[in-house]
Amino acid sequence: MQKHPRAWVKLRWPRGQGPCGGDTRSVAQAGRQQPDGSPKDAWDKSSSASRMALLETGKYSQGSVLGSVNPDLASERQTASFSVEKLTAWLDGGAEHTRIRRAVVEAIECDPVFSRENQYFQSQNERYEAAVRKAVHLQKKMHEMGWTEDGPEFKYIYRALSGDVAFLLHRIFMRSISVLGSDKQIAKWIPLASQFQLIGSYAQTELGHGTYLQGLETTAVFDIATQEFILNTPKISAMKWWPGDMGRSATHTVVFAQLYIHGKCYGMHPFIVQIRSLQDHSLCPGIIAGDIGPKMSFEHIDNGYLMLQNVRVPRENMLNKFCEVQPDGTYARRGSQQINYFTMTTVRISLISDEVLIPLMKACTIAVRYSVVRRQSKLKPGFLNKCFVAASAGRPVPPSVTYLAAVKPGKCPANKKSDFLSPHIYTEAYQHTAVRLVSSTAAKLQDLIQSGVKKHDAWNQCTVQLVQAAKAHCHYITVKNFAETVEKLKTEAGIQKVMKHLCDLFALHGIFSNAGVFLHDGYISGAQMDMVTASYLDLLAVIRKDAVPLVDAFDFTDKNLNSALGSYDGQVYQRLYEWAQKSPTNTQVNPAYERYLKPLLHNMRSKI
Repeated sequence: MQKHPRAWVKLRWPRGQGPCGGDTRSVAQAGRQQPDGSPKDAWDKSSSASRMALLETGKYSQGSVLGSVNPDLASERQTASFSVEKLTAWLDGGAEHTRIRRAVVEAIECDPVFSRENQYFQSQNERYEAAVRKAVHLQKKMHEMGWTEDGPEFKYIYRALSGDVAFLLHRIFMRSISVLGSDKQIAKWIPLASQFQLIGSYAQTELGHGTYLQGLETTAVFDIATQEFILNTPKISAMKWWPGDMGRSATHTVVFAQLYIHGKCYGMHPFIVQIRSLQDHSLCPGIIAGDIGPKMSFEHIDNGYLMLQNVRVPRENMLNKFCEVQPDGTYARRGSQQINYFTMTTVRISLISDEVLIPLMKACTIAVRYSVVRRQSKLKPGFLNKCFVAASAGRPVPPSVTYLAAVKPGKCPANKKSDFLSPHIYTEAYQHTAVRLVSSTAAKLQDLIQSGVKKHDAWNQCTVQLVQAAKAHCHYITVKNFAETVEKLKTEAGIQKVMKHLCDLFALHGIFSNAGVFLHDGYISGAQMDMVTASYLDLLAVIRKDAVPLVDAFDFTDKNLNSALGSYDGQVYQRLYEWAQKSPTNTQVNPAYERYLKPLLHNMRSKI
């Protein structure tokens, strides 16, 4: 890598430009003009140097060195083998999409309400309140910019906000009604939701049931006399758990429950249920709801819980595009019941883009840029490489690497799957693989040096193989020591047996998970790998019987574990609920209600 003096490269905006100087209007408003107001053709002909300057300036920088670029990063960009701008356009689906996305990003980032500058230092309450504030402000921003939900800008808003906004489940609430509701229901509920005269959520997942939707336990019993459905949470595992926006924001939700008519169950169906007052945001009669408390992510979202106690909703509140309960209790179906799963299925698909791909792109960006800037210690010959050279020359080496001199060429002697439960069989397989990887890496390193490559450059070129060799060595030593330790347990027959199972499982899991490494030179054949797989799968069933006693042997107290999920008595759902009650978010006044939710909901008098 080319080195630069430790000076900072300063890059400036082109004349007339600034970090928020672009045209951020909608496509309809902006026409064919570019961010600087010039015609599209003129923009296309602008110099690559100017574009690079735009990319390198304060718009993409933060911190005390605003507007400066680390020389190592600058060097990397100067030697690119392709046009970054063209690749960006290709990833976006075209240059026009890139223009729109950048305009949305600029509009969002230049608005102080959407700032994320102090996000990492905020409490859960502060994160939640900020997310609500952004969600409310976003409605104004969209109107101001001429953005619409069916416009080309909309899909870029979430990315620009980095997902740090409330009411995401409100859209799922609306989508559920649009897909599962009748024309009449859509005409009633969608305008109210679109104008935020109510805030919706989506209550499907239960404390004891996630993907097993047919096992949902919430019930909805039809009362012919009153033409209402009576919804109940029959036991704690039936509590709705995790719905976003439900903890403190939502006034309504789509609840999925098992429909009962005259004692007969007709399966899972969706019902619109009001959970909070539109006047003062208090919980409605029969509703028990709150925030589930701190999480490992999404601290800005008020993921909630919901229990229903004889909550009545009118017959018209069951979404009935595909099925309907008539006044006399007759059940009529139009289409497959599987359609009720459609909303959550589409949500999970969208998660791949919103919550997996974009964060992965960010992670790659952070890791690559940091790895260029970061400086490690001076490169020195590695332990394994030096030991292999010494062992090959007959010189003494530490006991842990004497195996490098004891090369045993040949094939794995196993003839049946039970042979792979013999420690010497799998230990020798690990030894053979470790020797092969260490020796081949050492040979490549030596070849590079002899060809004139400098030692540190040769080492850099072999880092992938060096890591692989190091892992193989560590895996071999671990398996070898595990097997030897188990062998010494002969006086404790019962313990030795179960530990032998664990040792076998660990060893075979490693071979099964890294099959290519063991198959590479034919030491283990394809047929033998099938034996490994069979023995490995057999062991899972054997060890499963002792799984709980094995972890009990660690002897952790409940206080030491401090886990609702891992308590000794297994009362998982009760503990989760009890712990959620302790969250300060459920005892404090909602900080966002008076400031943001109340003005939003009361902006126009509710018609509900």
